[in-house]
Amino acid sequence: MEKIQHTTVSTNGINMHVASIGSGPVILFLHGFPELWYSWRHQLLSLSSLGYRCLAPDLRGYGDTDAPTSAASYTSFHIVGDLVGLLDALGVESVYLVGHDWGAMIAWSFCQFRPDRIKALVNLSVAYPPRSPLVKPVEGFRALFGDDYYICRFQEPGEIEDHFAQLGTGKLFKLFLTSRDPQPFRISKETGLRGWPDPPPLPSWISEQDIDYFANKFNQTGFTGGLNYYRALNLSWELTAPWTGSEIKVPVKFIVGDLDITYHIPGVKEYIHGGGFKKDVPFLQEVVVMEGAGHFINQEKPEEISMHIHDFIKKF
Repeated sequence: MEKIQHTTVSTNGINMHVASIGSGPVILFLHGFPELWYSWRHQLLSLSSLGYRCLAPDLRGYGDTDAPTSAASYTSFHIVGDLVGLLDALGVESVYLVGHDWGAMIAWSFCQFRPDRIKALVNLSVAYPPRSPLVKPVEGFRALFGDDYYICRFQEPGEIEDHFAQLGTGKLFKLFLTSRDPQPFRISKETGLRGWPDPPPLPSWISEQDIDYFANKFNQTGFTGGLNYYRALNLSWELTAPWTGSEIKVPVKFIVGDLDITYHIPGVKEYIHGGGFKKDVPFLQEVVVMEGAGHFINQEKPEEISMHIHDFIKKF
């Protein structure tokens, strides 16, 4: 880990922290919520040893990267703009792109807006979400799961931040990272997070040191930056109307755990395996469902994920 370099790059009006290691063709890793560059620590070490230059930024709003206060500054255009500016600042023409969770969402947008910068994409956890021209995302989730669904509850500035603070950051990360329940994640208006059980003992793939790294960073920054991605969902939907019906035109490999909450959203399995995914992502080449794996798959199954990434990108 001490070989990983940490730099700050000015891009798109913000200062972005980037972890990097290695030399050769560039792999750009995009983390999710509530995560950091650190989520990719295993892949940075593994893939740099195979001859790649690995870059893992703290995305806008996270860690040591600037966090604008307004949720309107967290649309898919802002985040992709940060990343294009990052590549320009580093003199990188094109990359292999790897995303997880919100990072996967941003990766899909990156491939829509600037496919010329992407050689191939490996996305984890979140399948391509085709834009509905009729239903805004938050309203769609509310209709499916009700007002207590986490994405709906995340919309109210301040409220969820208070719930997180009351629970304690370390406990929160233990609960998030160890969750094996693929059922919809709801937060009751009455009890908030008080009804959550104590986290189980940490599994072998996550250590107290790892929990401390995440918790200490989020204790410094708070969660608002990450939550603003959810709060900008409907605005991004409005702004991406010109891309309704557009296809992802880069080579893609998709990996998901069979216990991942995203895999159990109604209709997702049918979309992934029934032809809809391949229609929207015509260069989709591989779909991998990892048995017994949860949501934080790049940390839970680090060696397998690194191998899957390498086996795919070495073709291009």
